[in-house]
Amino acid sequence: MAKKFKFELVSPERLLISSEASEVLVPGSEGDFTVLPEHAPVLSTLRPGVITVDFSEGARKHIFVRSGLADVSPSSLTILAQQAIDLDEIDREWLAEQIRNAEEDVADAEDEDKRTAAQNTLDRLREIEQNLPA
Repeated sequence: MAKKFKFELVSPERLLISSEASEVLVPGSEGDFTVLPEHAPVLSTLRPGVITVDFSEGARKHIFVRSGLADVSPSSLTILAQQAIDLDEIDREWLAEQIRNAEEDVADAEDEDKRTAAQNTLDRLREIEQNLPA
């Protein structure tokens, strides 16, 4: 039997997912990392990106997160996301608006650090746009 761990995804509004998972790819602020059962404890901030969850029953889900925090233990992963949206449910108009907002943030950035952060967000949003199902 494949090993699994408890996975929870929480947004400010509600608990979005509480299930057993076999693997989760997380967009950490220092780079992507994969959580497997018995992972070493880690606490990481998240950058805008896509979480890929492989559930223990074999299903896979892709979820866009705006930012947040990942808390990993050997038996669980809890992600506290500022915003989380299932890619299968993303409204293309909403995404286009988010891209426009990010482009404005890049143009209006007051210093190089803010410009870099805004550009990273814009790059991730464009990546999501390119990977949306047709």
